[in-house]
Amino acid sequence: MDVSLQQLLTHAVGFLITVWILKRFAWGPLLALLEERRNKIAEEFRTIEEEKKKVDQLAADYEAKLRDIDAERRAKLVEAVNEGKKIAQQIESEARAKAQEIHAKAKSDIEREIAKAKVQLKDEMITITMTATEKILKEKLDDEKNRELIGRFIEGVEKA
Repeated sequence: MDVSLQQLLTHAVGFLITVWILKRFAWGPLLALLEERRNKIAEEFRTIEEEKKKVDQLAADYEAKLRDIDAERRAKLVEAVNEGKKIAQQIESEARAKAQEIHAKAKSDIEREIAKAKVQLKDEMITITMTATEKILKEKLDDEKNRELIGRFIEGVEKA
């Protein structure tokens, strides 16, 4: 193995020239391409993270809206129940008022019938009294006959 200095020097210079050419024409674009690819990947990761944050925000917004809708639904249910109670109370008070009205009308009807019965009873008493008086006047009575007639009259009134 006989290695000469000139050969060694030529190889070294050739190697350095090759490295310089590669660095100048191949590594620059290759490294630039690799750098561009790395930047693109990093940008895609940032975009993915931003989209993930947006999705998380939308999910949180939807959850909040669902809670609001649920709360609104419950409020409407409570409102409907309260409205139902209010209507039930109104119906009950109307029914009570109607019952009181019917009761008052029945009471006034009864009072009218009682007054009518009193008038009729009075008329009958007058008629009976007049009939009894006519009988008394038709007969001239002594004290004994007078007592007998009045007794019959009272018995007739008691029976009626």
